[in-house]
Amino acid sequence: MEKVIVYTDGGARGNPGPAAVGVYVTNETGEILCEVAEAIGNSTNNYAEYQAVATALNTLKKKYGKATKDMSFEVRLDSELVKKQLNHEYQIKDPGLVPLFIEIHNLRVSSFPHLTFTHVRRELNKEADRLVNAALDQ
Repeated sequence: MEKVIVYTDGGARGNPGPAAVGVYVTNETGEILCEVAEAIGNSTNNYAEYQAVATALNTLKKKYGKATKDMSFEVRLDSELVKKQLNHEYQIKDPGLVPLFIEIHNLRVSSFPHLTFTHVRRELNKEADRLVNAALDQ
């Protein structure tokens, strides 16, 4: 089964403040499959982290279509809170995050049966962070 590694990051300058998402997608050998750097307006860091995951899944669904059901995806993010909420280890206390949680859940159920979320240290998420900053600097 083909495995795709997805690095996501979201950030807000000011928290809340101008925010952006970064998505960096590779195959198992490290070949870059796609990148996304997108400003999302004003939000909090946590909202931007969630939006980065939703953006990643929507981008992958457009890129691969129904083939996502036969592929394995590992989403690596440096927000331990968001990773634990998406894995149902923590409750979501911010009601503003619930719609994004539901969107991600629905994408997971409909198109990504082989999807895992993994926490990585910030230094292992440099490419996604670079994309966030590129979007914020534009």
